[in-house]
Amino acid sequence: MINNIVRIKDIAKKAGVSTGTVDRVIHDRGRVSKKVKEDVLKILEEMNYEPNLMARALGSHKVYLLAALIPNPLTDSFWEAPKSGIEKAEKDLKQYGIVVKQYIFNPYDVNSFIEKANEVSEDNVDGIILSPIFYRQSLLFFEKWKNQNIPFVLFNTQIAEYDPLSYIGQDSFQSGCLAGKLLQYGLPDPCSVLIAHIDEEISNAAHLITKEQGFRNYFTKNKLDKKYTILRIELNRCTQKVFNKRLDEIISNTPDLAGIFVTTSKAHVIAKYLEDKKISNIKIIGYDLISENIHYLNNGSISFLINQNPKGQGFWGIHHLADYLVFKKKVPGLKYLPLDIVTKENLSYYVEEGNNLADLNVSG
Repeated sequence: MINNIVRIKDIAKKAGVSTGTVDRVIHDRGRVSKKVKEDVLKILEEMNYEPNLMARALGSHKVYLLAALIPNPLTDSFWEAPKSGIEKAEKDLKQYGIVVKQYIFNPYDVNSFIEKANEVSEDNVDGIILSPIFYRQSLLFFEKWKNQNIPFVLFNTQIAEYDPLSYIGQDSFQSGCLAGKLLQYGLPDPCSVLIAHIDEEISNAAHLITKEQGFRNYFTKNKLDKKYTILRIELNRCTQKVFNKRLDEIISNTPDLAGIFVTTSKAHVIAKYLEDKKISNIKIIGYDLISENIHYLNNGSISFLINQNPKGQGFWGIHHLADYLVFKKKVPGLKYLPLDIVTKENLSYYVEEGNNLADLNVSG
């Protein structure tokens, strides 16, 4: 029966028994002689029979409450995409009893995260999807959810220490290496390049630290660290005047600055600053196809964007929880999404395909 679906009637025919007998053996109910049971079980194993888990889920009438602990997209538009992916997955899986409750927190307020994470812990949920952008605080809840036997899936930020059910997103280290390679193309030799972290507490943002490590590793591994001076800055837009002043100082004190790597979706902020200052000789690499970044990619201010497929991260996170809870499947611990390099020339292939949902399907 290779490459074919094995049906109960196929098993019954080979065993020389009724389909009802096979059904009783599979579900371990009713009276079946020991010899018949052994024969049927042997044939089930030989034919690699798997029960129709989807049909079983449809008939179970059980509701699975999943918690989506996600940052507020009204505060940072990047989070609209994973939120949309989560909602699409919920719609796809609703027939199997999947219900997703969203717990929205302020990505710039750790107390907001703690408050919502506590609500998740108290609400007797069956599974959790979250982006653990506050590293230290997330670890405390991981411990609690482990003790409660609640499976949790991480997206966007990978933290392996507490053995989540799954992580979905990019390999942050490799994305940093890729950013280094992209930025280095066409730069004068020697020159300075800048790593810019914007609106983040870096000591508590594991994925951004890992991106920076990957970026630096590219230059070290390729023996380029003698040719290029790598600078680093942490910027906060709470006060625009201070933000601009810090960039003014960098530009003024680094006349050979030729490239900037923005580790988040905020590349457009640097692009606008340079545009306002009428500076056009600094190359920018950043992340994510949010509308502000797309604008500056189209006008040439941003050279490359690395697409992290945030909508896919949310979508697959819910599917992994459903596979584990509903369909009793083994879920891969890692699902790394491709490192898509987006330029002005190929942008239309991404934005015209349903805003990065083109490659989503339940078999991927």
